[in-house]
Amino acid sequence: MGRIWKFGDHVDTDQIVPGRFAPYMRPNEDVGNAAFIEARPDFNQNAQPGDILVAGVNFGCGSSREYAPLALKRRGIGGIIAISFARIFFRNAVNLGIPLWAEPKLFDAVEDGQNAELDVENGHVRVAGTGYPLAPLPAFARGIVREGGLAPYVLKHGRLPIGDID
Repeated sequence: MGRIWKFGDHVDTDQIVPGRFAPYMRPNEDVGNAAFIEARPDFNQNAQPGDILVAGVNFGCGSSREYAPLALKRRGIGGIIAISFARIFFRNAVNLGIPLWAEPKLFDAVEDGQNAELDVENGHVRVAGTGYPLAPLPAFARGIVREGGLAPYVLKHGRLPIGDID
């Protein structure tokens, strides 16, 4: 069980983690503590492991900062569901093992702060008693996310996920 954190369109990586909070600028600080520190201080102060981000179009646009999805992973986000994602953010999130789905129907159906239950393995979310199926990730991405990220995948399987993974 988690809480819905609803964001609008074109949330960029600088909103997720401003540049001055980058790990190389603050090497002794956990980048997870800087997630949405300026753009949404209530998230920064109150987000809990298992919470779910729901966003509009082009989530994660802007620079290719790998530490933006890393901050969300360190916060323990259960998953991200957006109408669409910026390509580089999407791939960085998959490589870190963050479950995410492009699902246009959910955005208008949920409200910020609602409780939700996310079933990552089956691609399903339940909000206010209503279930919503989530479009599955491609097989290679599901395999990476299932293992917790690209590095754990390669350590376990001894190869990159090329071809079909089930």
